[in-house]
Amino acid sequence: MTPYRLFALLFVVAVAGCHDAAPTGPAFNISANSAGPHAITVMTQNLYVGADVDAVIGALASPNPNDDVPALLFAIQTLGETDFPARADAVADAIARARPHVVGLQEVSVIDIDLTGLGLPVVVHLDFLAILQAKLAQRGLHYNLAAQVENITATPLPGISLVDHDAMLVDADRVTIGSAAGQNFAVNIGTVAPGIVLKRGWVWARVTIDGDPYTFVSLHAEADLAGAHLDGLRAVQLGEVVGTVGGDARVVLMGDFNDVPGSLMHQVVSGAGFTDVWALLRPGVIGFTCCHLPNLSDQIAPFSQRIDYVFTRGIGGGDPDGRLSGQIDRFGNVPSDRLPGPDHPIWPSDHAGVMAALRP
Repeated sequence: MTPYRLFALLFVVAVAGCHDAAPTGPAFNISANSAGPHAITVMTQNLYVGADVDAVIGALASPNPNDDVPALLFAIQTLGETDFPARADAVADAIARARPHVVGLQEVSVIDIDLTGLGLPVVVHLDFLAILQAKLAQRGLHYNLAAQVENITATPLPGISLVDHDAMLVDADRVTIGSAAGQNFAVNIGTVAPGIVLKRGWVWARVTIDGDPYTFVSLHAEADLAGAHLDGLRAVQLGEVVGTVGGDARVVLMGDFNDVPGSLMHQVVSGAGFTDVWALLRPGVIGFTCCHLPNLSDQIAPFSQRIDYVFTRGIGGGDPDGRLSGQIDRFGNVPSDRLPGPDHPIWPSDHAGVMAALRP
């Protein structure tokens, strides 16, 4: 038996063993009770595709054709180790505890793999959104899809397909949607390797909560690629977003911005009148959100940057001068957030999620 065939059989066993994980007892301090009756609660979570996509892109883009298949097979092996159905249980538990009005999600993937044509008995279908919504329904929660946008598409070889989305879920019991949509940024990278197109985008919804109008935006800005720093591109992408919602009175802007405080992107958002909620409510607390190892096996989060945010504009209150008040915390950054995986304990994602309870 060749190493590839042996790996394929092991992978099938790993995927077949995906299970409903026991509740992990998340350590974040925001809950439906602690938020208060009038708080607007949001959550942003990069769900993580489950493997190092950048490594695959690098192999496919290189002039050496011999590294393509090994990189793809290693990514598929990692996908089995990171077990999205189990991770979705942990995310659903976190949502059930915090009961956010709106959830912004990035890397909401649809993965289809069928390698039987190559003589490998590997067949995988993962629809992240359907899996997560089923987990939420099992908990008696009614989170409906408000909007989604198709981002990255990857069909590097016959039998392998990945489609990445941003999506926004709203609590149907407490949120009324007026209008909602998703769109790609006007400026994107495009094709980076045969069969791989890098697009990013954002989703928005104008809703009513307790009789008041709000606009919620969730986005995934472009990451640095192959050593190239794309801070200018991210600034342009965020300029598009804040310009589009410039006339809206109450806005919550969240997501994976792929850039740090003080960056050009951050300056564009702050310059448009948005408040970085973490910086305001937890001054002096670092709040890193990225990143765990690709196979999620690290025991202590080796985070080194804060790139996942909640920004607000027009939502003040609590203090006499109208400053924003409330709570903000992370999920998926402390060891108690880990859960059983097929081969080793894993984290809910490679990013920490960010939850905020805002008191308007």
